[in-house]
Amino acid sequence: MRLKIILIFVVLFSTAATINAQTVFAKYAGEFMALGVGGRALGMGGAFVAVANDVTSGYYNPAGLANLNYPQIALMHSEQFGNLVNYDYGAVAIPFSTDMSFGLSVMRLGVDGIPDTRNALYDANGDGVIDIRDDRLDYSRITEFSNQDWAFYLTFAKRQSDNFYWGVNAKVIRRTLAEYSATGIGFDVGAFYTPYENFYLGANLQDATTTLVAWSTGRNELVSPTLKIGAAYRLTEFLGGYIMPALDFDVRFENRRFASQFNLGPVSFDMHAGLEYTFKNLIYVRGGYNDAKQFTVGAGVKLPKLNIDYSFARFSESEIDRLPDSHRISIMFTLEEPRFLRTGL
Repeated sequence: MRLKIILIFVVLFSTAATINAQTVFAKYAGEFMALGVGGRALGMGGAFVAVANDVTSGYYNPAGLANLNYPQIALMHSEQFGNLVNYDYGAVAIPFSTDMSFGLSVMRLGVDGIPDTRNALYDANGDGVIDIRDDRLDYSRITEFSNQDWAFYLTFAKRQSDNFYWGVNAKVIRRTLAEYSATGIGFDVGAFYTPYENFYLGANLQDATTTLVAWSTGRNELVSPTLKIGAAYRLTEFLGGYIMPALDFDVRFENRRFASQFNLGPVSFDMHAGLEYTFKNLIYVRGGYNDAKQFTVGAGVKLPKLNIDYSFARFSESEIDRLPDSHRISIMFTLEEPRFLRTGL
């Protein structure tokens, strides 16, 4: 692999048609951006496209950011697979004027401290040939490197009317593996619609222009668009609070076939189902099922200006066959003071 960074901005499908033969539609190239964020949404199995009404909307549905009336900050940390993989998320969102919102979200997925033995093998038998079968490692020459995936989302959302919001993301992707790296640019377009009270519809076309990730090796990977659609309905006055079921579908065009929950030829469909119950807007209990065939549960507490949410996910296979469980906790801080209230309210 060669060592040179290629930075390519993609804003139209026509751009993809002009690049060289090393460009491929890479299945799962954007998978690290599909892990989900926020203990609330993850506790509901990720069924959040039509629910998104807080700072995490920058990830799930940029249009939902227009629901904000106060600035918010969110943080999340997760350690997966026996603490092997670190997953971190942070976001900030600010309402502006009477009908707009802006946000910034950052995600990092990393495996750190990977031993690099490429330069540690030495000619132990003195035959002048480096051969793993006959030679030995010099442990003093072993170094470490990281595998890191970064994504930065810049979000704009607008209240077009009382019951229809829209939003867009411009996102920058940065990936590194030892001395190799890749950079990409992508765009998402979202919509949020309330046809009648307490019934919500959402859609988010991720990587709408087909995101190109350019590696320093000369290889270019294209991330295909994913259409996320969802619906949610809030039943009020239920046991001292409300209960809200939600259902999402991820429609992909990567020919995933049997790796998906079901498919029609190259088009795959994956479901997220979730349920949230709150008691007096103070205690939250959640459950769901996500596209990775995991059952999820979660809980949250709403304190003055602070939300704390936890989610737990387990694969549906037997204990012997399944990967380790996932535990995620997130906090969200809301500057809920009159001086920060959106203009016009």
